[in-house]
Amino acid sequence: MTGPTLDTALTKLVGVRHPLVQTGMGWVAGPRLVSATANAGALGILASATMTVRQLRSAVREVKSRTDAPFGVNLRADAGDAGERVRIIIDEGVKVASFALAPTRESIARLKDAGVVVIPSVGARRHAEKVAAWGVDAVVVQGGEGGGHTGSVATTVLLPQVVDAVDIPVIAAGGFHDGRGLVAALAYGAAGIAMGTRFLLTSDSTVPDPVKARYLAAAVQDVTVTTKVDGLPHRMLRSDLVDTLERSGRAVSLWRAVRHAAAFRRETGMSWAAMVRDGLAMKHGKELTWSQVLLAANTPVLLKAAMVDGRTDLGVMACGQVAGVIDDLPSCAELVDRIMSEARAALHRLPHPE
Repeated sequence: MTGPTLDTALTKLVGVRHPLVQTGMGWVAGPRLVSATANAGALGILASATMTVRQLRSAVREVKSRTDAPFGVNLRADAGDAGERVRIIIDEGVKVASFALAPTRESIARLKDAGVVVIPSVGARRHAEKVAAWGVDAVVVQGGEGGGHTGSVATTVLLPQVVDAVDIPVIAAGGFHDGRGLVAALAYGAAGIAMGTRFLLTSDSTVPDPVKARYLAAAVQDVTVTTKVDGLPHRMLRSDLVDTLERSGRAVSLWRAVRHAAAFRRETGMSWAAMVRDGLAMKHGKELTWSQVLLAANTPVLLKAAMVDGRTDLGVMACGQVAGVIDDLPSCAELVDRIMSEARAALHRLPHPE
């Protein structure tokens, strides 16, 4: 690392050198990417939603064998076995627990009592206010530019709203990929930035090379939002499969979802009863219809087809809009070093008061 570090409320809270976060992307944020991010001085987040409880413990231990730096684990707050996963985080001494949905007050208290930093992701000011009142340590706020499940409000509008609404560190996500973006987020009052697509497109990412090539070839207009994968707005690369899904009628979509639910059950070893419990939790937590719950079974299998198996013809590729401006595959160390150098250069260029 060249030059001085940039200390913020985020770096002080979690003990990393740089105010950068690699998000917990399913099938992507495994031990290799997370440990490479951590060793580069940023906060790596291990994705656990696509892992069994046993796989999660093994993955956590693998990260610990590769790095002494802090890292986190992303959990599905509405999962039926969320309590078991919280126990693993505590038992294994993981520094950060991140959540895609608001965790329960009980989970927050349990984690904080064990010294774990709790950082949920939010997509609206009211959600940030709610979890802040429940005692979380920080929030990630994702604007509509971000990949995967996303909202419709741009980061530049949503971020300052959340910063003004809460008194805890706010991490900005959605549309970030370089040092200029980091400085912009800091100017809005954020304590750092979180990036998914930018870390996916590194040499340390295990995503197959042909899939990375599809991302690198994409222009900004090749990134779209569809509800046809799981019934919720989902930002991803446009492909022949996505076009086919968007043309499909409801009956075809539901039949495909049932088949994918069965495939995911075989992949994870979950029982149908456990999947129904998770579906009930998801239905309540997101106020979904049963049709949407069935469609949600699409996501893990379709993502795995591309991100693990390299089948871009059979899978979907969650993607932020920044894919359209990314054209290289640096290592995590090279990426972090470059972003911080760009940030210092951007700060130097700013006019200074007389």
